[in-house]
Amino acid sequence: MIEALQFEFMQNALLAGLLASVICGVMGTMVVVNRIVFLSGGIAHAAFGGIGLAFFCGWPYLAGTIGFSIVAALVMAVITLKAKHRADTIIGVIWAIGMAVGIVLLDLTPGYNVDLISYLFGSILAVSDSDIWTMVGVGAVILAVVFYYYNDYLALSYDEEFAQIRGVKVKTLYILMIVMLALGIVMIIQVVGLILVIALLTIPPYIAEKFSKSLLQMMVFSGMLSALFTVGGLWFAYEFNLTSGAAIILVAGAGFLVSLGLEQLLPGGTLKSGR
Repeated sequence: MIEALQFEFMQNALLAGLLASVICGVMGTMVVVNRIVFLSGGIAHAAFGGIGLAFFCGWPYLAGTIGFSIVAALVMAVITLKAKHRADTIIGVIWAIGMAVGIVLLDLTPGYNVDLISYLFGSILAVSDSDIWTMVGVGAVILAVVFYYYNDYLALSYDEEFAQIRGVKVKTLYILMIVMLALGIVMIIQVVGLILVIALLTIPPYIAEKFSKSLLQMMVFSGMLSALFTVGGLWFAYEFNLTSGAAIILVAGAGFLVSLGLEQLLPGGTLKSGR
């Protein structure tokens, strides 16, 4: 794969994968610890409506998708706070409507020639320089917010009542977390596609949780695993002419199976409540 790095598209693909790994490490940990995997799936699939809107209006892909995804994420966040007993149903409805809106808008787009597969399973080899800089900006914002509010998110993630007693603005931080998750998902969609994005958000943190002693350690370990899976998947995709997004997830899946074996050999490594 070294010789492939002479090509700009491979350099951009590698950079995009590593930047997405940082996002996965941080936001994936938040997703797993706060048990909002289904909500993440809802945001990811609703984001397809943003893709359709961007092409229909002639907007840049990221601009349209980020805006639509944030709106959908805010609606889901408010619903989960106001009507938790109905949240899964309503998120499922928004999930389906977002996908349907995206498909209809793409159908109505004049001169439509969009390759849906690239958005369903990722288009990391088509990432541009401007996309890289956008990912850098989004990643920097996510890192800054999470680590500025690290102690508050630590309390929120493991004991919401304790967080409220401490004076943490639980609802505000929760909504902010969901917005950051929406931003992260849009970035990761370019790497593995919206169908596989949840796998990359959850597999590395799930593995990292077993062998981490703190939330921060889990984030770092998860990011390292994401980078390993991404680079490994790109190598397999290049060597065997495979779809890059699917190859990345298969490597992550193999890592997941290995972690299950290690868990049996090395019990007691799971993240404890002391954090």
